Amino acid sequence: MFFKGNLTPGRIIRRYQRFLADVELGDGSMVVAHCTNTGTMKTCWATGDLVLLEPAANPERKLKFTWLACRREGAWIGVDTGIPNKVVAEAARQDLIPGLSGLHGVRTEVKYGSERSRIDVLALDADERAIYLEVKNTTLRIGDLACFPDAVTERGAKHLRELQGMVAEGHRAAIVFFVNRGDVRAFDAAREIDPAYAGELEKAIRAGVELLPLQVGIHAEEEKNGKWNLKWRLTGLLPWTKRA
Repeated sequence: MFFKGNLTPGRIIRRYQRFLADVELGDGSMVVAHCTNTGTMKTCWATGDLVLLEPAANPERKLKFTWLACRREGAWIGVDTGIPNKVVAEAARQDLIPGLSGLHGVRTEVKYGSERSRIDVLALDADERAIYLEVKNTTLRIGDLACFPDAVTERGAKHLRELQGMVAEGHRAAIVFFVNRGDVRAFDAAREIDPAYAGELEKAIRAGVELLPLQVGIHAEEEKNGKWNLKWRLTGLLPWTKRA
């Protein structure tokens, strides 16, 4: 489980310039929150939705809040792109990642590959083989499926090529789709948005890259002081449903 507390509730008014969101607080005041998600965030929010903001730890920071989550049609969606890496790394340290076992020796942000990338999580498995884990925050919903990506991503395709290179060298590699919403039943690539990425994903799976669509439970609770807390828990793996 990963926990965030002392969060400020509000209603989102708009998101703009990728990194900014106008939020109305309960007292009617307006704040500008930092949005870490640079994607389109399709299906993540609509004007008036309840959002949870984390106050900045540094009082000198220009933007006093970071947008962490949104409640969309009754379901919570995690929109802070830094949290999935932290959750997966901590789960790896505790050997609690669904679909994997025996992980130890966990490191993060390690340089690797021929295209000068950084792997999100690098660990050793029970047989002392290196396993490279690339984590993708997955929030796009198409029908009742969680899909990735929500915009064309050459960088994402590069990461898939790097993972294939690690498998060719005799290591293990996995693409981890951190499904940061609870209102979906399965996973698929968003091939209508980025067919090149979808093709590279299928190529990577054929080459031996492991596919881990992590189902994530997000629980939010209002505290007595009017603040909120959020909890993320990895609950299992979603099936991969290939659409035509």
